[in-house]
Amino acid sequence: MDLKIGVVGFGLRGHLALEAHRPGEGSVVTAVCDLSERSRTEARAAFPDALITPDLDHLLASGVDAVMVLTPDDTHAAVAVPALEAGAAVFCEKPLETSIEGCDRILEAARRTGSRLYVGHNMRHMPVITLMHDLIEAGRIGEVKAVWCRHFVGNGGDYYFKDWHADRSRSVGLLLQKGAHDLDVIHWLAGAYTVRTQAIGSLSVYGSITDRRDRSGERMSEWFSLDNWPPTAATGLNPVVDVEDISQVNLVLDNGVLGSYEQCHFTPDYWRNYTVIGTEGRLENLGDEVGAEVRLWNRRHRGAAPADESFIVGEVEGGHGGADRLLIDEFLAFVREGVPTRTSPVAARQAVATGLVATESIRGNGGLLPVPQLDPELVEYFDLGQVRR
Repeated sequence: MDLKIGVVGFGLRGHLALEAHRPGEGSVVTAVCDLSERSRTEARAAFPDALITPDLDHLLASGVDAVMVLTPDDTHAAVAVPALEAGAAVFCEKPLETSIEGCDRILEAARRTGSRLYVGHNMRHMPVITLMHDLIEAGRIGEVKAVWCRHFVGNGGDYYFKDWHADRSRSVGLLLQKGAHDLDVIHWLAGAYTVRTQAIGSLSVYGSITDRRDRSGERMSEWFSLDNWPPTAATGLNPVVDVEDISQVNLVLDNGVLGSYEQCHFTPDYWRNYTVIGTEGRLENLGDEVGAEVRLWNRRHRGAAPADESFIVGEVEGGHGGADRLLIDEFLAFVREGVPTRTSPVAARQAVATGLVATESIRGNGGLLPVPQLDPELVEYFDLGQVRR
C-alpha cells in the first residue's frame, strides 16, 4: 500500500513533493497545506486527488503517514513539532531551523513521540560529495586533518537578495540558510562536528543598491536571469537587506580537524570547491556537477603538478546531480523500514549551530566562540537510529 504523504508548503521547494509523489510505486501525496492561494491552486493542478487546505490541523487529521515540511526555514519547528506529535514521520527541509532552540525542540519532539525524523540534507547524496567521501573512507589520503570549502554563489543576488532571505529577522544570515549545506558536508567529510568557530564578513555589494521592492506573491523563477549582471546593477532587491554577502569562517572540530568555509554571493561563476588534506594526500574537486573532476595527489611533487589520479563524477538522474531522487528514496525507505540513513538530524542541528555561532562572531568582534553541543541523550537516541532503549 502506498504511503500517504502530506506536504506543508508548496512553493520554491515543491519539486521535492513532486519527487515523493509515486502513485502505485510506494508513496502518494494525499494532502497539501499552504497559506498562499496561488500555491494551493498549483497544488490542485499537481495533485488533483489530494486534500488541499490552508489549515495544518486539517492536513494532520487526514490520516497521512508522513509530512514533508517545505515551508520557510523560520517556521520549521512550528510545523514539524505538531506533525511529530500527531504520529507522522517528518521530512524537514534544511536548514533544520533558524535557532538552536528551534532545532532542539524538533529533536526532542521526535524522541518524546517516537515519530521518525529525517532532514533533507541532499548534498550527502550529491555524486561529487559521495565520491570524495568514498575516497576518504577508503584511506586514499590517510587521516583527514583539514577540510576547506570555497563557495562561489554566482546566483546569490537573484537567489537570496530579492526576497525574505535578505532579511536577518527571517533567515538570520546566509551562513545559516546557505552555509548549512556546506558546513554539514565539512562535518561529514571530517567525521566530526565543530566545537569552536570564528568568522568575519560584510555586506559589500548589495547593501548599497537602492532599487528595492516588495516581491510578496512572486517566485524566484520569475525574476532569475543570467543576464542580471554585474551584481552592482541588480534591481528590485528586498526592501530589507541586512545579511552579509561575503563571509569567511574558521572551524575547530571535535577530533582536531581544522576547517574553513568561504562564501561569496557576487561571483561570476556558481560552484563549490572542496579541498581535503590528509596525512597521506589531498583531494580537490574541479566543478561540482555531472562530468566534474575530483583530483587526488598522494606523491611528492615540485610545485604545482598534475593529479596522481583523477575521477570523473558520474551521471545520476534527477535534480542536484541526482541527489534529490536519492534523498527521497532514502526518506521513504526510512519511513517504511527504519533503514539507516546517510543524513542525520544530529548533524543537521550541528550545522545550524555552527552557522549561527559563526554569524554571531561576524556581528560581534570576530572572536573565536564555542558552539553549544547537543544533549548527549538526544545524540545517543538518533545515533541508535531513533530506537528507544
